[in-house]
Amino acid sequence: MPLNILFSGPEPLWDEYKDILPKGLKDHDINAHISTDLPAESVDYIVYAPNDSLTDFTPFKHAKAVMSLWAGVETIVNNQTLTQPLCRMVDDGLELGMREWVAGHVLRHHLGLDRHIHGLKGQWDKTAPPLARDRKVTILGLGMLGTSAAKTLVDLGFDVTGWSRSPKTMQGVTCLHGDAGLKQALIDAEICVTLLPNTPSTQNILNAERMNWMPKGAVILNPGRGVLIDDDALLDALASGQILHATLDVFRVEPLPQDHPFWHHPQITVTPHIAAQTRAETASFVIAQNIRRSEIGATLLNLVDRSAGY
Repeated sequence: MPLNILFSGPEPLWDEYKDILPKGLKDHDINAHISTDLPAESVDYIVYAPNDSLTDFTPFKHAKAVMSLWAGVETIVNNQTLTQPLCRMVDDGLELGMREWVAGHVLRHHLGLDRHIHGLKGQWDKTAPPLARDRKVTILGLGMLGTSAAKTLVDLGFDVTGWSRSPKTMQGVTCLHGDAGLKQALIDAEICVTLLPNTPSTQNILNAERMNWMPKGAVILNPGRGVLIDDDALLDALASGQILHATLDVFRVEPLPQDHPFWHHPQITVTPHIAAQTRAETASFVIAQNIRRSEIGATLLNLVDRSAGY
């Protein structure tokens, strides 16, 4: 008999996946019936993106796993009705998208591209940027996305420091961890990239005190989670000149409200949560691979540690 797979997500997502996901399953020799509407007792797997129509997982007594389409699972991980194994999305589409976004915006600020595009206005100023090896970049978070971004920046020649909550090692990167390591990581961070998950310990990790640890005129890039930065402290730091510019891809409320001060601030660049989008083709491959593993009794990939929150 075919497996029953419930696709539960915002309606526009189904249009993206309705042809690609069945193909991915077929390529993995999985016989499955995929639908957005199945009796709960018949469901074997749930492919999930946050939506209002599925908040209670209790009826899905036979579901073997919930496969998240998002890398972040903070909207679901604390749902007390969710007793099934939960897998977060880890795929090369997310990884490649993130490292390209990070590399592009680091290079933008390193080279001072805004100054040449918007600021010279006929002035023949031959001031050149430093070489990448003389530019100190700190990445907060050395998970899959942070590690990939760090490697890319190392390959470009940057002096890269990475910070994580637990010890990590990475060739070419100065790896720091813990509270003491955080101050050391920020004190020389001319460009700081935040790629941490949303957990109680990471919320407002860049607050007023920590932004003041950074060199005056530093730049912040946040493609991680909106809650990583204290918004009011950031506005104050921009006003004082402590922070020169912030490029932000994620926000506490999305879409970012039209009246939010970030939209029109001259020292803030807003990108609409595009740094690492889940792409249907690569995500469908990961989902199919994981269902195949489950069906042959292998360990599921990218299982969420509920105690850690990711």
